[in-house]
Amino acid sequence: MDATTSGTPTIQYHNIPDQPITAIVSSPVPAFQRQQRHCFGDSIPGEFPLSANPSIVLHVLTACHLDPQDLAKLEASATCSFFRQPANFPPDFELSLSELAALDMCQKRAIFRPMTTEERQELKRRCGGSWKLVLRFLLAGEACCRREKSQAIAGPGHSIAVTSMGVVYSFGSNSSGQLGHGSTEEEWRPQPIRSLQGIRIIQAAAGAGKTMLISDAGRVYAFGKDSFGEAEYGVQGAKLVTTPQLVESLKNIFVVQAAIGNFFTAVLSREGRVYTFSWGNDVKLGHQTDPNDVEPHPLLGALENIPVVQIAAGYCYLLALACQPSGMSVYSVGCGLGGKLGHGARTDEKYPRLIEQFQLLSLQPMVVAAGAWHAAVVGRDGRVCTWGWGRYGCLGHGNEECESVPKVVESLSNVKAVHVATGDYTTFVVSDDGDVYSFGCGESSSLGHNAGADGQGNRHANVLSPELVTSLKQVNERVVQISLTNSIYWNAHTFALTESGKLYAFGAGDKGQLGIELVANQTERGSPELVDIDLN
Repeated sequence: MDATTSGTPTIQYHNIPDQPITAIVSSPVPAFQRQQRHCFGDSIPGEFPLSANPSIVLHVLTACHLDPQDLAKLEASATCSFFRQPANFPPDFELSLSELAALDMCQKRAIFRPMTTEERQELKRRCGGSWKLVLRFLLAGEACCRREKSQAIAGPGHSIAVTSMGVVYSFGSNSSGQLGHGSTEEEWRPQPIRSLQGIRIIQAAAGAGKTMLISDAGRVYAFGKDSFGEAEYGVQGAKLVTTPQLVESLKNIFVVQAAIGNFFTAVLSREGRVYTFSWGNDVKLGHQTDPNDVEPHPLLGALENIPVVQIAAGYCYLLALACQPSGMSVYSVGCGLGGKLGHGARTDEKYPRLIEQFQLLSLQPMVVAAGAWHAAVVGRDGRVCTWGWGRYGCLGHGNEECESVPKVVESLSNVKAVHVATGDYTTFVVSDDGDVYSFGCGESSSLGHNAGADGQGNRHANVLSPELVTSLKQVNERVVQISLTNSIYWNAHTFALTESGKLYAFGAGDKGQLGIELVANQTERGSPELVDIDLN
């Protein structure tokens, strides 16, 4: 779509001297003489031959990375029918320029490029019949999941770090082989998983004694406990897998994300379909399976024909961020204890149900996080909503009350949030300028607050309202991601990833999960410390 290859003559621009305004007003002239620039060539002077040079317009639309909403506004403009008409330009002569620009930007996305023509058309249908909607779907997934970017996962007792080149490091507890190094020996130094050499990993998920990795080819590798559906200390999964093994049952599904919850595991396909593994003999996720079931089952109900861009798993429940033509929305399914499903009640849901409160709040969800017993969402406008069990102040509303529907965190009204992370009664929020706020349970120093003058006092205190993590402010770098332990059985630790790829760790480190050597009788670090690993 380069202008130099369109076959259209080069356009020459000529400046016209400015005229006094009085002369223009007193002596009406044809419209083309009132233009400050003329375009000459085969066209009539004063007419810019856009229709003869669609490649120029396409270059501008795509090079500027216009938002899908902006592309839609070009077509909606009543004063410019040019953008609504077929562009008569390859690869599809019937598409408008805005649609062509959206398709061109879609083709630059890594998960879109390998798709066949039939797969692309099916994705277009699922998204609402427009390439602009497909582009919005792809961009939304990249924004909330750090797809193909560096990331760090603070799992239950062990940690996973993925570089921007797709190399995976692991460290911490290894009793089930969850580090993937071929042994069950604990390791505090970040070590690369050598058996993955030549495979680029773009996403990771960590559960109790289990790790799942996703490659850029959509393949899923798992190691640690061999069961998809056990509780953290369940009896299933006696067999241990100490090196990454391809999940054969998922080889025909192009997976882009995985989420490990208690009693179940969920994966998300590039088309936005959600699949789950297990959940016991009761119908918990719209299907009935054996606890040891290793076959993925599509999540039935409302999300069967609605594309999902992100999934998040907590204790016995699942959240799904969906992308619809009318906007973004959140669905929940599973255990409703504590009101964590967000429907105004504490009842269970066997099928995904829309959380309607966001429409009442006029909030467009962009990022969703599922803690053990509470959940959080960041909206397009930067507002943060939390709901569920409010123990230790993890909802940030200044108390420990439960909230059964999403409620805006008013004390963050002057902060534009872009990222949120949740754990076991703990919440972190990252602002657009890289500041970090935390609230909830202060156990294991995982909130990063050091209130005492000596840097040690009161760092275990619970925090009922969001407080700036000043210890991260001191690293003098913009934080882009926070990850913290999401488990009710393990002491929590926290990672802060900066824009330059530096990783800082604090909280519990008794199993080596911080990637930092602890001395004497130390079991935790209260202040962020740099981990010896470059994730860029």
